[in-house]
Amino acid sequence: MSPVSPSGARVRARGARGSLLVASATLFSLAVTAPAALAAPSPTTSPTVTPPAQMSTLGGARLGMPGTQVNLAPGVPVLPKGLTARSWIVADAESGQVLAAHNAHWRLPPASTLKMLFADTVLPRFPKDTRYKVAPADLEGLGDGSSVVGVKEGATYSVRDLWLGVFLKSGNDAVRVLSAMNGGVRRTVEDMQKHAEELQALDTQVVSPDGYDAPEQVSSAYDLTLIARSGLQKKDFRDYCSTVSAKFGATEIRNTNRLLSGDSDVPVYQGIAGVKNGNTTHAGATFTGVAERGGKVLLVTVMNPEKHDHNEVYKETAKLFDWGFQADGKVNPVGELVPPRSAVPAGSTSSASPRQTPGTGGGAGAKAAASAPAASGTSGVGTALAIAGGLLVLLGGGAYLVNRRWPLPDLMRRRSRP
Repeated sequence: MSPVSPSGARVRARGARGSLLVASATLFSLAVTAPAALAAPSPTTSPTVTPPAQMSTLGGARLGMPGTQVNLAPGVPVLPKGLTARSWIVADAESGQVLAAHNAHWRLPPASTLKMLFADTVLPRFPKDTRYKVAPADLEGLGDGSSVVGVKEGATYSVRDLWLGVFLKSGNDAVRVLSAMNGGVRRTVEDMQKHAEELQALDTQVVSPDGYDAPEQVSSAYDLTLIARSGLQKKDFRDYCSTVSAKFGATEIRNTNRLLSGDSDVPVYQGIAGVKNGNTTHAGATFTGVAERGGKVLLVTVMNPEKHDHNEVYKETAKLFDWGFQADGKVNPVGELVPPRSAVPAGSTSSASPRQTPGTGGGAGAKAAASAPAASGTSGVGTALAIAGGLLVLLGGGAYLVNRRWPLPDLMRRRSRP
């Protein structure tokens, strides 16, 4: 791990508990003094071997610095040992404060964590009880060795079943079918890119809707955390990503997120509530998770641990969650999760200006998807989480009203490992 950078941020005391106004899902009043947010200078979409000396400073200047960024001080726990990921971030999901980060804006292959962007973009468009018959053309173009849930040509599936296939088994075949319903892979990629720009996930370049390795397809720990935070505001998204097991046709499928479902060397993490894992040849193991403990809700993203032990990405994520729950409320943040463009008041410096937006096609076309109300979901068989009260999103006056309390059911707190 790179040396810890010196503190350079000043913070304002956190507000009283209860409902807080946040920008998209971030506090407009987040107390980090930093220059106006900037996109990375002339960024390349080809992943680099080492973190660039200059990366995006969106969310705060220190998030653009290579190496580990954390404000150590008396009373703040030291970061855990043994972190080998190329990039990671720990953020308070409610306030938007970034508690610590390591190469947060390093553009790397995302693997199937990119399916969070796919879901956040497409999920609101089709009622979950809609049924669809799979045509042979729908499954064309699946990459060799793709993870699949077992979608069959000529079979009919509900949209709910397809989304369970996406979240539990990371099924690229289910992604292809939902993309066909959305007008095809090309249109879906374009929609995802527009939605990424609306969310200000400006490190993200979408080539494939399922996250399968593709030249120039990249994201960052920062962007994946923004995307997860947006998706988690939708009830169906929360239900799907927190489902441990479900029926898919005649088959029982189980979530491959090991912090949620457990494994021989990884217990179910106390308070875990999703979100999405990934693993490909070029991306290595990637993961974004959300968990609640003691009234605090954290998001952690880990990308490509250099240590290749079994389930290493989950072990390092668990370490960062443990640290975050101990440090939250004690450590001064090093940055913030910025709001979507549509939630930024005119004149605010939290949003990147148009000249700093990579590519073409602004976020305006994605506003409807970003702010559309989610279809109500059902708990379903094997759902480990129905987050009471949810992250209630109310778009108005340029801000979202997000419930401070986001409790998990007692079942989640008590459960050890299935």
